[in-house]
Amino acid sequence: MRFNRSRTLATIAVASISLMGLAACGSDDDDAKEPETTQTSDAPTDTESSEPAASADGQPEWAAPVTTGGDLISTIEVGDIKVEVYQVGVTKATKTGQFVDPDKNEPIIDKGDDIVFVNYVVSNSGDPIDLGSSLVNVEARYDDWPYMQGMDSIVDSALFEEQGVNDDGFADGSYVDPSIYTLGKGEQYSYGENFRYQKDSPITFDVTITPVDDKGDLIHDKRAEGEGTGKIK
Repeated sequence: MRFNRSRTLATIAVASISLMGLAACGSDDDDAKEPETTQTSDAPTDTESSEPAASADGQPEWAAPVTTGGDLISTIEVGDIKVEVYQVGVTKATKTGQFVDPDKNEPIIDKGDDIVFVNYVVSNSGDPIDLGSSLVNVEARYDDWPYMQGMDSIVDSALFEEQGVNDDGFADGSYVDPSIYTLGKGEQYSYGENFRYQKDSPITFDVTITPVDDKGDLIHDKRAEGEGTGKIK
């Protein structure tokens, strides 16, 4: 049975969540630009490459096979961890999303709307790091996203397969207890995400890394964060 973290969401009827709608905090997409790179203060300086991060030596046993492809739109470095973000493709939503606009009482993503897939390739160039079930967390948000909560997405494994990206970073049967997943030096993994397509829209990716101890408990004192910017084409 596939171990799928919080990306495996329960199907929620739009009507049942309209009262939990996203709180608005503002008003509410083909020329490619060079991807932008943002580093944290302790991140090493590195020259960004447009090649996929397939140059790493391998991948951990717990990870699904790494997928690459698409256009590099952002690179985020947090210490020895690097996250490369690729825009993979645009397709139609096969179902309604999970959230509604509280003002319009309409789905943020409706069936048939355009959604864009991105792929996160995470690699480690430093010492092995023990991660929990959230691994390296990446949150994408358009710069003009008008809601307090994060962006909506479609949960459909067939769509992820069609786009050639993993719907989760974990391989089948990789669950362990305690939840300790070591990302070794030179290793990498990848997973994809989708959200509403806004052509030519600036976007920000927030990366959070919280290691775990030998019991699988999060070590919040060693939490590290980074941010990268790019543009959905």
